[in-house]
Amino acid sequence: MIRLARIPLPRETAEYLKQYGARVETAADQKAVANELWSRNTTVRTKVRPTLKDTLGEMAAGHQRCMYCGDNQGCAVDHFEPVARNPLRTFDWANHLLACSVCNSHHKRDRFPRDETDGSALLLDPTCEEPLHHLHLNLAAGSYTALSAKGEASIDVFGLNRPVLIKGRREACARAGLFLGQWTSSWRCGDRDTADQIVRLAWNQPLADVLASMFHQAFHPAATALFAGQADLLALLLDADTREAFGSGAGEGRST
Repeated sequence: MIRLARIPLPRETAEYLKQYGARVETAADQKAVANELWSRNTTVRTKVRPTLKDTLGEMAAGHQRCMYCGDNQGCAVDHFEPVARNPLRTFDWANHLLACSVCNSHHKRDRFPRDETDGSALLLDPTCEEPLHHLHLNLAAGSYTALSAKGEASIDVFGLNRPVLIKGRREACARAGLFLGQWTSSWRCGDRDTADQIVRLAWNQPLADVLASMFHQAFHPAATALFAGQADLLALLLDADTREAFGSGAGEGRST
């Protein structure tokens, strides 16, 4: 999971959301009306949902990657807080995320755990908070460990440690190292066009959370141990030119 910035919707779509949200709010049976509008209303199906998906695709990492696993292509507009739990948020733009069918239909479904003490949501919304503050990625193992209750719930509900993701992250870690080495060679040769292309390719790969975690962990107090036997890679991750070239994802490491 990687931090994402939410962008504004087209004005027409925002107006539709406001209109349909008001209809749900005033309905006697809010859940029934919300489900009817979202699933069967012609305008919602042909105009609203496609625009939501396209806008979320612009926000997503890589080529419209799922905002939960970061591996598969996002194919569904997911209600972060499910309609079954809170129909009033059915047409709330801040409640829409892009998800793949595996995360959406097989893992998350209508699950939405809350803190037993204060009732706050326990799932991570990558458009609202930095996942790196709640999840630690073991780069060698390819698996996540929780740094908070939110991290623990998110690993469980989103299935972030399913075997295919663990295997993919290990490969993504090796791939990221190759990209960093290729970028360095191009940069030192003065080939800025190739260097820029390598940056774009690196961030567009599946599981971009691996690259973000690598930059983040380079500033960890135990970085030497975390990158044991990879001194050259750690030096690249700490290099100011590298971090500037790779942008905001690299800059997150400074908050450790």
